[in-house]
Amino acid sequence: MSDRVLVTGGAGYIGSHVVRQLGENGYGVVVLDDLGKGVRDAVLHGDLVVGDTGDHALVLDLLRKFSVRSVLHFAAKTVVPESVANPLPYYRNNTCASRTLIECCVEAGVEHFIFSSTAAVYGAPQAVLIGEETPANPINPYGSSKLMTERMLADVSAATDLRHVTLRYFNVAGSDPEGRIGQSTPDATLLTKVACEVAAGKRDHMFVYGTDYPTPDGTCVRDYIHVEDLAGAHLRALRRLEEGGGSLTLNCGYGHGYSVREVIQAVERAAGAPIDARDAPRRAGDPPSLVAGTERIRDALDWTPRFDDLDTIAATSLAWERKLAGHQGM
Repeated sequence: MSDRVLVTGGAGYIGSHVVRQLGENGYGVVVLDDLGKGVRDAVLHGDLVVGDTGDHALVLDLLRKFSVRSVLHFAAKTVVPESVANPLPYYRNNTCASRTLIECCVEAGVEHFIFSSTAAVYGAPQAVLIGEETPANPINPYGSSKLMTERMLADVSAATDLRHVTLRYFNVAGSDPEGRIGQSTPDATLLTKVACEVAAGKRDHMFVYGTDYPTPDGTCVRDYIHVEDLAGAHLRALRRLEEGGGSLTLNCGYGHGYSVREVIQAVERAAGAPIDARDAPRRAGDPPSLVAGTERIRDALDWTPRFDDLDTIAATSLAWERKLAGHQGM
């Protein structure tokens, strides 16, 4: 069979947007997803294989069967409070399964690996802008489980021919502007989706977790990046590796932050009505502020965001949520 790109977790929120862009750019794709959180209908290109990234025999067979040269690895558990309350599944899914995947890649001669990491590896740094050189000091098991995989990749790349790009996501939001796919995860905890579910009538209210942080309005500040721009960064990272570029680690954000209250206000503007947002105590594992330094990704990948606008993020998120609500009402 012709060469394919393997995308783990490609039926999930971010992975499905990357799969769509890969297909639109002529790549052959095979998706591996256990459909625990992913959605079969979100895979718009390539072949979907239902299975576990930690299944050594299955993964090695797929890599060899499809002559895979490049792997994009999204499959993971991602809920910070859940990782604090129940850490072991995070180390199993995010660390142990990743080790198996990397081992299979080495055995099959895979050349390129793009890893979906997170700003949670930084913990709660004091810097206003967080550069890639900021020390990694995670404060929750989610961040720790991802950092372990980053270190495995770095060690394996130093010892083998596998080259990688690690992309540290800040807060991903928004949906496909054409409304084909979006954030469909059940019981989601991402702020923008939760706020849009309230605006679309799926939830009666939402909570603002922590109003006494050392930030301008007392709520957490995050760097929100539209999923379309994030997906585009993956394609540029893949092309860089295909052109012979070396391994590197890059932040994925816009370089400026918004507070929880500012995001809620953007959703209210998109909806044309207020939403019921209630103050609640802080959650364990949430740092006050995380904003990306983005000079390195812009230079290394010649990457220029197209959707760097909070109102656009809110509008595309709400449009998708209303589409889901319409389908559920049929």
